[in-house]
Amino acid sequence: MPSMSFPDLMSKKESLGRPLIMGHRGAMGHAPENTLASFKLAHEMGVDAVELDVHLSADGVLVVHHDETLERTTSGNGEISAMTLEQLRQLDAGAKFSKDYAGERIPTLEEVLTWAKGVELPVVIEFKRNPNVRAIVEAAIGLVERMQAGADVAFISFDHFVPAGLKQARPQWTTGVLYVGRPVDPVALAASAGADGLLPNFYFVEQEDVARAHAAQKWVGCWAPNSERELGYAISQGVDMIGTNFPDRLQALLK
Repeated sequence: MPSMSFPDLMSKKESLGRPLIMGHRGAMGHAPENTLASFKLAHEMGVDAVELDVHLSADGVLVVHHDETLERTTSGNGEISAMTLEQLRQLDAGAKFSKDYAGERIPTLEEVLTWAKGVELPVVIEFKRNPNVRAIVEAAIGLVERMQAGADVAFISFDHFVPAGLKQARPQWTTGVLYVGRPVDPVALAASAGADGLLPNFYFVEQEDVARAHAAQKWVGCWAPNSERELGYAISQGVDMIGTNFPDRLQALLK
């Protein structure tokens, strides 16, 4: 896996003097989300990490896709968990975004991690809250260990039992808690899950909360600012990492 581990990535942030850029589902403002085309474009735009979502196919393969169902972004219908990898491979995951991406396929997590190794890019894996989440997490642990990728991947979820369980099982791995809102004590929220980082929606980021997190040796990464105004606000609050659909816009502002 990449030589740039997550601890290295946070050190890089200090030397750069700017927040790290995380491509949200790749560069989904410009390419079909959670596809290799999207991740590759994000890399070309100079991101420091990419974020993705995972689900299990019917035959137990981890695939990269946001929704539990296929209709919104692919030519298929129904639930991912009801289809084998071979069936999922037949679907077009690009044409609904643009005819220019027709023929793009749903990638496996192993394919994305293998690509990330080649370009030395850390990967943030989000686990969605669904009835199959335990099996998904177990499969991810097995794959990441087999690929010796634990140092180069961060695991995040809105289901805070997921990072809590991961931290108990693999204390050395990087975890983070996603949330929408402004907790009275965000540090306690992260600490209760044993998480290394906090990932609030950008709308709820406040400088004082970021400072409290830093005082507790925890990093803060916000997600979903996309307009110039939103990105500017996120930058001004002193966060460590910004996940955006438009990495190029963030690059331009930071320059």
